[in-house]
Order: sequence, then structure tokens, then C-alpha cells
Amino acid sequence: MKVEEFDYHLPEELIAQTPLPERDESRLMILNPEQDRIKEDIFKNLKDYLEPGDMIIMNNSRVIPARLYGEKIPTGTEIELLLLNELAEGRWEVLVRPGRRAKKGVKINFEDILEAEVVEYTDFGGRIVEFSWDQQEYNFEEILNQLGEMPLPPYINEKLDDPERYQTVYSEKKGSAAAPTAGLHFTDRLLEELQEYGVILDYITLHVGLGTFRPVKSEDIEDHEMHEEYAEISAETAKKIKEVKARGNKVVAVGTTVTRTLESAAQDGELSEYKGWTDIFIYPGYEFKVIDSLITNFHLPKSTLLMLVSALAGKEFVLEAYEQAVENEFRFFSLGDAMLILNRKED
Repeated sequence: MKVEEFDYHLPEELIAQTPLPERDESRLMILNPEQDRIKEDIFKNLKDYLEPGDMIIMNNSRVIPARLYGEKIPTGTEIELLLLNELAEGRWEVLVRPGRRAKKGVKINFEDILEAEVVEYTDFGGRIVEFSWDQQEYNFEEILNQLGEMPLPPYINEKLDDPERYQTVYSEKKGSAAAPTAGLHFTDRLLEELQEYGVILDYITLHVGLGTFRPVKSEDIEDHEMHEEYAEISAETAKKIKEVKARGNKVVAVGTTVTRTLESAAQDGELSEYKGWTDIFIYPGYEFKVIDSLITNFHLPKSTLLMLVSALAGKEFVLEAYEQAVENEFRFFSLGDAMLILNRKED
């Protein structure tokens, strides 16, 4: 299967640059693959497409101010780091720009408060760095809050007036380099309404890193390797999911990160507690073991996220929906509108 099969035309003006004033006022495109039907609505009406006893599972990871700007020692050349994964205290996997200036042994100064040394190269073109700082005066989180910036995607050119709009209202566990954006549409009011209706709400954690947004560079998608991201699902959540499925209700994943976490936890054939790294790559032909429905945003052309959505709803049907979204001027990508896939495409 070729990566070109997942391309589509997107006018640049449809890339959302700012969030809507109200999160749940985003538009919602509803896909029903079994009936080959596409419908349009507003996200705050999500309850209309669910049944009491269905289960919505969200990613409670919280974005950290993961973008740091420093100066190479001793030349003063500016170097940008994007923190991806914390491997040990003070030891991080990072992306570096410009990479050619970050050879092994290079040291980078961040406002005389923090220093990083490049100690290793990664298989994905990144670096492993060791940070050092005055630990009697600061902890690392305090330094990040002081020096770091919210790592908005490169296609967003506007600065967020409120950084919390790049966090979900239920974000809790710090560690992501990008937001699990499907959850940005939920409000506390909507979550309460869903619970009162009888929908079960629960949470997993996947710290979003390079695996989620790394582009596919190979011509054949089967040759693409996903980058590892850390994920957790509790034994209690796994038990609830099995109960929901046993009585015939839907398990609705909020986003591709939730999907990948749940499917990783069931790779041995039985859904169970999961704590560890996942590099699962889901594309058409994959047999889903856990999720029945998916809430997601509109994704970049030729991305692994679009491939995952196509695995669930069928590639041609998804591309047809994307064409309709473009025609009807939906807002695309991280701060844009949402899609609900009601059921899986059965071959």
C-alpha cells in the first residue's frame, strides 16, 4: 500500500489557526461506514449519537512547555530543542533544530539556568541530551515553566492567547510534546451531560511524542516504523471495557492516541493492564480488538493518523468524507473540527 493513496487536496485557508470561543461549538462530521452515510452536526450534540451504557475513553496526558531555545557553547548560535521522552531524570530524547549544529559532545546554554549536552544520536534523527542545573535552587519542572514554550504544530502561525486552549479540560498527567487534540472539543458541561445520560467516562494515558506526528517517508507504508511513546491503561479500566463490550455497548476512543493505547493493551488477544512503550502502527488491514467507534480531528495528508482512521472506516469512505469536509469548509488539524466514526468498516 502506497503512502500516495492517502493524499488529498487541502486549501491552506482551512487549516485552523485559532480555537473557537467555545470548545464544543466545533462542527462534527458523523461517518457511518456500515450504511455508507455522512452527516454533519455540532460537537455539543455528541450525546445524540450514543446510547446509555456506551463508554468514552479519553487520554488524560497534559502537554508540557516542551520547546526550548538555547545557545550553542561557545559560539552563541541559536539551537531549538523539542523534548520528546524523559528517559531518566535529566536525560531526554529530543528533536534538535538545526540538527547539523548538535553533534555529539555539543553543549547548549539556556539563559544561564540550564545546560544540555548531546550524548547520543537516535535512530529517528533526534538526540539524547543530558541536562544539568542547580538542583538546590530549581527542579526541572520549574525550569520548563520558566523557559519552555507550548509546542504548537508548525502549521499554526498564530500565538495562543490562552495556552490552556491547547490542553484538554481533563488533562492531568504531564508528559506530552503535543496535545491529544480530539479531546479539545470537550467541555466540563458536556462531560457532565454525557454522564447524566448514562455514558461511562474513563481515561488512559499516552504521552504524545514523535510517534504521533512523525511523517511517513517511505513509499510503501508497510516500511514505516513508528517511534515509541509511553502509554498506560489501568486494570480497572480494562475490566470496565470488557464489561461494556460483553453487554453489547460501544467503546468510543477519543483520538488516535487512545486507540493505539487500547489496541496495544490487547495485542496478546486479551485486554489487560498496560504500562510501557508502544510503537503500534495501525493502517488498513488491521483487525481492531477493542474500539468500536472513534472521535478524531481531521488529519494531515499522508499521515499515520489518517491511515489509522482509514483502517477503521475504510480508505475510500474516509477520503470521500474529507472531500466533503473541504467542500463545506470544515476547519482542519489540531485546532479544527471533529469527526465521529460510529462503527467499524466490516470487510
